[in-house]
Amino acid sequence: MKKILVLFFCFIFHTISNAQINELGVFLGGSNYIGDIGKTNYVSPNEIAIGILYKWNKSPRHSYRFSYTQSTISGNDLDSEVPGRYLRGYEFKNNIKELSAGLEFNFFDFNLHQILDRKITPYVFSGISYFSYDELYILNGETKKDYTASTIAIPMIVGIKSNVLEHFVLGFEIGARYTFTDNLDGSNPKNENLQSLKFENINSKDWYVFTGITLTYTFTEKPCYCAD
Repeated sequence: MKKILVLFFCFIFHTISNAQINELGVFLGGSNYIGDIGKTNYVSPNEIAIGILYKWNKSPRHSYRFSYTQSTISGNDLDSEVPGRYLRGYEFKNNIKELSAGLEFNFFDFNLHQILDRKITPYVFSGISYFSYDELYILNGETKKDYTASTIAIPMIVGIKSNVLEHFVLGFEIGARYTFTDNLDGSNPKNENLQSLKFENINSKDWYVFTGITLTYTFTEKPCYCAD
């Protein structure tokens, strides 16, 4: 994961030096997980999530977007309204470190070089995420870590943003990640020696969700899609 992070940042800085307009900023918000332990709410942040992001605006309607986000995700059956979960009483915490790349699409034109015009647009983003997490298992009601693993996820983000100040764009977004693992919570360990500890629905994958605000700074020369 460390080598991939180094390559990721090298790519961003190389792109910044050659791109025509860039956005570089931060994400701050919360995370929640959807799976076999705890609440069943789709959006219910209960842990802090932070990250950085970079956008290369190819036109007023679309951008290439790259980000790194990290958070703890957690679940507790005592918070669930499902009687079976509440009585079971399992809980867990897991560490997520995610790299994402993909395409952000604006519903309305969002020309950042028309700085005297306040613009606002809804947007969507999707692409691919690669993230690390802890492979967990639960033994006698206690959650334990087996090893650190990694896999991919499909991010699906919806948001709204506006150029609130010259060179600054503020956004709010909700982003669900469909993962290719069913063991963010310890319910379906991969270790062959732990197969007897599986529980709940082992045929469905886990999700995690990041909800929060983004604040980016725009810079570099006027892009080719602007009039002279």
